[in-house]
Formats: sequence, C-alpha cells, structure tokens
Amino acid sequence: MPIIDPEDPTLALTRALIARPSITPEDAGCQQLMMDRLSAAGFICESMRFAEVDNFWATRGTQGPLLVFAGHTDVVPPGDQSAWQSDPFHATEAGTDLVGRGAADMKASLAAMVVACEQFAAAHPHHSGRIGFLITSDEEGPAKNGTIKVIDTLTERGEQIDWCIVGEPSSTRQLGDLVKNGRRGSINGTLVIHGTQGHIAYPHLADNPIHRALPALHALATEQWDNGNTFFDPTALQISTVRSGHGVTNVIPASIEVIFNLRFSTEITVADIKRRCESILQQHGLRYDLTWSLSGEPFLTEPGELLDAIKDSIHAVTGLDPEVSTGGGTSDGRFIAPTGAQVVELGHINSTIHQCNERVNMADIPTLTAIYLAILKRLLPAE
Repeated sequence: MPIIDPEDPTLALTRALIARPSITPEDAGCQQLMMDRLSAAGFICESMRFAEVDNFWATRGTQGPLLVFAGHTDVVPPGDQSAWQSDPFHATEAGTDLVGRGAADMKASLAAMVVACEQFAAAHPHHSGRIGFLITSDEEGPAKNGTIKVIDTLTERGEQIDWCIVGEPSSTRQLGDLVKNGRRGSINGTLVIHGTQGHIAYPHLADNPIHRALPALHALATEQWDNGNTFFDPTALQISTVRSGHGVTNVIPASIEVIFNLRFSTEITVADIKRRCESILQQHGLRYDLTWSLSGEPFLTEPGELLDAIKDSIHAVTGLDPEVSTGGGTSDGRFIAPTGAQVVELGHINSTIHQCNERVNMADIPTLTAIYLAILKRLLPAE
C-alpha cells in the first residue's frame, strides 16, 4: 500500500475545497482560496462575476504561449445524505480513499493544478510562456454565465489560449489511463405531436397522437445518422422523456411530448440533424411542433504539442500509456476549443462522480500534481 503523507499540500488543499459546500452556482469561497494561493505564487487574479455565477481568470508571465488550467468549483447536490458514510462536505478517509462531494469531480484536480503551479513557479520563477487559470462555478448547472462568458470577455480583449488542460475526471481504472482530446456535440429536441382528444370508446371521432407518434419515434431512434470516424463514435439519438395522457382510462389525449438528445460526431452538422429529423416526422404525416436546444458542438484536439506533452508526462510519472478518447458527456472544453486552443481533459478516476460516497484514491492526489508539473516543464521550459 502506498505511503500517504498526511501533510501533502495537494491533499490538504483538496480537503479544504471539499469542506466548502459549493453546490451550483454557489462557490462557497473555493475560488477565493485558490486565488489567494495563486496570487502568492505571482499570478494576477481577476474575479469575473456574471449574474449569480462566480468565475475567475488568473495569469502568470507576460509573453509567449499560454497554457491554461480550466475547471469548476461547483458540485452537484449530495442527494440522500443518509446514504453517505460521512458528511459529504467533510473530507473523510475510508481506507485508501478520500470521500466527499466533489472529491473526483473535480476538487482534487483543482488542488493539483494550484500546487503544481506553486511548485513550478517556485522552481522556475522566470519560466518561458504564460500560465493561466479559468475557473467557474457554473459547470454542473446551466453553464450560461460561467466559462462561456469568461471566454467571450477574453476574446473581446484579444487574449489567445494556446493549450488548455481541463481537470475533468477522465481516468477509468487507474489515474492517467485515459485522457479526452475532444467531446461529441450535444443537441436536445422537444417534440410535441398533436392529435384530437376524445372518448376512448369512440376512436373514429378522435386522433390518438400516441399511436401516430410510435412509428415516427421508432424511425428516429433507429436512424443511422453517420458512421463516426477515427476519433468519434457514430452519432446516436436517445429518447429521454415521453409525456401524454390524463392518468385515466377513457380519454384519448390531445398531444404527446417527447424529449430526445443526439450526441453527434464531426461527421454531421446541426443543420443536417434538424433537416433529417424534420424529414422523418413529415414522412409520417404528423402535426407537430419541434424546438431545439444546442448544448455544444463537437470538438477535437488532434495529436500535437499538448497531447504529446500530456502522454509523455503521464508515462514518465506512472508508466502508463494513456488511451485517447472523445467519449462521455459534455464539458466546458466545448466553449474553449472554438477559440483555436488545443484542449485535453486529464483528471481523476470517474467511477464515483455524482454518486453518494464520491471518492478519490489518496495516493492519486499527489500523483496528479506530479503529472501536471511534468506537463508544465515540457511546455514551458525554464529560460
């Protein structure tokens, strides 16, 4: 069993961050704690509050390529607290793990980012290039006043991010076994299919929208949207919600509401998705309304400086050769990649995120710090 140093600075900072109940959009002081540490390490920190959301932007250095660490201080609610083995906002040791809400997603990663930068700045005060932090408290929520607003502000200033490491929990079985060099796009559809309400004993006097909807929904669900490519799985549509009826046995309803989502690859566009959905619905002769909500376009960072530095650093620290993937849900990387930045996600094991008794292996906490530090040394060598 690895020996855990109880005084390890990343472990201590992780504990302090978990102790702050930063449920979206509350930050609960996490960002101020990070900014205090970064300011002491020579960073210029700027709070950026939009509506009810706290964000901050911090930089160290004045010229050269910019490497940004991005992440979020907000966490999802703990849920049924009786299902937790301990207070979710008190970091508690359980064998080799540290348990607490946000441990893996992503307060241990935030702590590793800060400590790695402290160590790097102390050892290399005149490093080349620049280091940045882009931190929000709106990643787990609507994501309307967080990273996207900070990016808009930076773009207006002419600020260009060259490389970005997002600390999302990317690993699966061992720390560093998988990194994400992109994410699929995500688009949501809300479909209302209209019929005519009536007595269920007189169907000829009504028009049952549920009966009309089923063949069309089957066609949508089984459509082959594309074949994917080297980096992306094929696009897939999933129906998440179906609502209709009055809860009685003798009334044909007037409408049925269906909510669905497509996670899509770079082989298809939003315009193509909308056009093909409309075509399927029209082929089935439906009366309907369809509204769309785009959560994010797909993005991809192809092999290059950032991905090479991350893979080499993981191998040097852990001996692993990480898999590269674009799977999973969305992340705030979708707001950063369109600026032209190379974006890769690298963080802790994701098997317990959003669950009761969320946890991170304590030995992994200083290890991630070492990986981030190795990446800094590769991309921003000392002058």
